Amino acid sequence: MYNSLIKKESKIALIGLGYVGLPIALEFARKYSVVGFDINQERVDLMRRGIDPSNELESSAFEGCDIYFTADPSDLKEATFFVVAVPTPIDEHTNPDLKPLIGASTTVGRVLKKGDIVVYESTVYPGCTEEDCIPILEMESGLKFNLEFKVGYSPERINPGDKEHTLTKILKVVSGSDAECLETVAQVYGSIITAGIHKAPSLKVAEAAKIIENTQRDVNIALMNELSLIFNKMGINTYDVLEAAGTKWNFLKFFPGLVGGHCIGVDPYYLTYKAAELGYQSKVILAGRGINDSMGNYIAKETITGLLKLGKEIKNSRILVMGATFKENVSDIRNSKVADIINELKNYNVKIEVADPQANSDELNHEYGFSLSPIGTDYDAVIVAVNHNEYTSLDQAYFKSITTNNSLLVDVKGIYRNQTKELGYWSL
Repeated sequence: MYNSLIKKESKIALIGLGYVGLPIALEFARKYSVVGFDINQERVDLMRRGIDPSNELESSAFEGCDIYFTADPSDLKEATFFVVAVPTPIDEHTNPDLKPLIGASTTVGRVLKKGDIVVYESTVYPGCTEEDCIPILEMESGLKFNLEFKVGYSPERINPGDKEHTLTKILKVVSGSDAECLETVAQVYGSIITAGIHKAPSLKVAEAAKIIENTQRDVNIALMNELSLIFNKMGINTYDVLEAAGTKWNFLKFFPGLVGGHCIGVDPYYLTYKAAELGYQSKVILAGRGINDSMGNYIAKETITGLLKLGKEIKNSRILVMGATFKENVSDIRNSKVADIINELKNYNVKIEVADPQANSDELNHEYGFSLSPIGTDYDAVIVAVNHNEYTSLDQAYFKSITTNNSLLVDVKGIYRNQTKELGYWSL
């Protein structure tokens, strides 16, 4: 298969062209002939014009690429190597929502041919590829798994907003349903990944490796958030403590903060769901999730407490929230925990304005019911919830210029620590 791909006698297909799928599609398209498929025609139209709908890639990333963008499933028939990179969210009960994955598997199954390989990149619980996806491929194609088509799993490791650890510079984990499939998957990915390839012994191991990468981060951040709750009661600045503790060579440098987005705030639930299905109720992982999911409400309540300590009348106090995306320097608002801060503040009848240089106001209004405003003046409190680059150079003079006398700065990530002596100050 590799030879036919490199000679462009057959094509690679990418299903799902979001922040994961599009960079992979474009990188493959520098060596192979690629079909980029997405169900959203508006997104397809943008990509045909060299525009990344996720605002992660410059237009130059599209140059020199042999790729055809489409929303027509029939265009996938020319491919022999399929990569599925669709979202795997959770529902309102924090259970896995596999609808995008099932839909993508159905689409691929209907065009699958003898000898084809399907590789999944979507984050799932161990066993999902074999238990949920492969039966759909068999049913839709009428082909037999491992006899007439094969399957790989290669977990995505793309970090939105990170311009240093980009796709080709991150070691890629690959796996295959048999030894021959593994070698082909490793060869195809190895041709674009300069950092190297790690061959996992099974699909389940590769799935599990991905799920614990984000679960480990989630649990460690939860510990930092819990420490922040404790140190706040002691009148100690958490970042001062972490700076001191970080002088030890083996201290792990995690920090408190809001844990949202579509990875760290979601993936652990896939693991705990599967564990519960097997009869084990997670203790540590779910405890960490509970702490991290509560931080938005906690920050809002501490803001109100801070205003009361300054003698402010809470009703009709004006509060500016700076930052609305799920993390710094991205436009992605999915599962943003800043919304939790805003929703909790609304319970106190304060006047809230939100600013963000990266986010889209219409998307925020559609998803969370609030829009962006230009930054004004006379705020009683400012909450810097997301430390975008545009905010990191701001100083005390700036915050004094947009606030009333005796105002409060809530510095969620502690980026202005020791720089705001003339303002009320609070951080995690």
